[in-house]
Amino acid sequence: MSYIDSIIIENQAELTNAIDTVWVALCAALIFFMEGGFALLESGFVRSKNAMSIIAKVFIDIIFGGIIFYIVGFGIAYGSSNGWFAFDIGISENDLGLGLTVSNQLFWFIQLGFAVAAISIVSGALAERMKLWSYTILVLVFCGIMYPMVANWVWNPSGWLSVIGFNDFAGSAAVHAMGGFSALAAAIVLGPRLGKYQKNGKANSIPGHNIPLAAIGCFILWFGWFGFNPGSTLGAVGNWDLIGKVVTNTFLASAAGGISTMIYTQFRYGLIDITMVINGVLAGLVSITAGCNVLDANSAIIVGLVAGVLVDVAVQIIDKMKIDDPVGAIAVHGVNGFFGAIAVGLFATENGLFFTGDSSLFLVQLKGVSVIAIFSFTFTYVVMQLIKKTAGVRISIEEERVGIDAASFGLESYSNFE
Repeated sequence: MSYIDSIIIENQAELTNAIDTVWVALCAALIFFMEGGFALLESGFVRSKNAMSIIAKVFIDIIFGGIIFYIVGFGIAYGSSNGWFAFDIGISENDLGLGLTVSNQLFWFIQLGFAVAAISIVSGALAERMKLWSYTILVLVFCGIMYPMVANWVWNPSGWLSVIGFNDFAGSAAVHAMGGFSALAAAIVLGPRLGKYQKNGKANSIPGHNIPLAAIGCFILWFGWFGFNPGSTLGAVGNWDLIGKVVTNTFLASAAGGISTMIYTQFRYGLIDITMVINGVLAGLVSITAGCNVLDANSAIIVGLVAGVLVDVAVQIIDKMKIDDPVGAIAVHGVNGFFGAIAVGLFATENGLFFTGDSSLFLVQLKGVSVIAIFSFTFTYVVMQLIKKTAGVRISIEEERVGIDAASFGLESYSNFE
């Protein structure tokens, strides 16, 4: 045995901690950078007079959501749980039961990225018409109580969904379905934008002002997803094969989502809808996030292909219901987060319905994501109604016509543009 080998053996634990810390820190940084993607995607999908308000909401997500998640949210998610709820203040120094090889502080930071991503899903559905300070109240409740409770169920070792074997590796249900159904409830209470629907119920198109900006936002989110999913391994040492599988499945599903949306919109509308292709890629990413650790590559492609069509169909149905979602957040995250969770029960290689004929995992997945969707919708609906009756949720008609940017900030995103 060489001297170097002996040093490695003697310090194996410290080396593992060091390597895993670097891995998780890099992935957490990628996840945090996804907020830039949300900001560009959503601002590109709205009118120029409201672009800056989207940026403001993303800042609110991070700064208010981050602080409240530190104070109470993390403790609710990962404290000593009774299966449904926990309550610790701040970041516990105790063992969280996850077998971590990184510090609790670093684990908190990567979880912060998940919590902030979930509320950023909601912000897009409320674009162009919600009061910023009222939205801030929603952020505090969401990141302080709502998201942490769902994270507790899914990822706390004592959480009731974790105990029954619910598989949501990186959050199709706990982040995306949760955020999407929360967005659905909030959009219903808030109501549609002025001029969105005619008296006969037909929807008017309100196109975004900068599709290239939205596309760049999509690419940033796409890039960040390779921290979001692989980072959920919470360590690199001993996970080299799993990380490779997760990365491959993440890409294949996202690419397949873009392909199926491109083909579907060409045949349905006679031309390619690039805005839907953007959402098709994101739908593929959302749908594979739950099962990227247990699906094979071919199944990942199938899941992505279904998601790419499902997102466009969902957008049309939501529009017919007169629910105004300017960026398609409900369809991308809510519908495909739900689909992604149950896809695990269908396509998991070891105990999926299509591989083994056993429906037990499928039923667990369906039960879990259904409870999360119902909880998120109901809790948000109640909170939004309370805000509506107190602080109010809608900006004034005049502010909506002028634009939130000029009314709230005194300037516009493109003040020098003529």
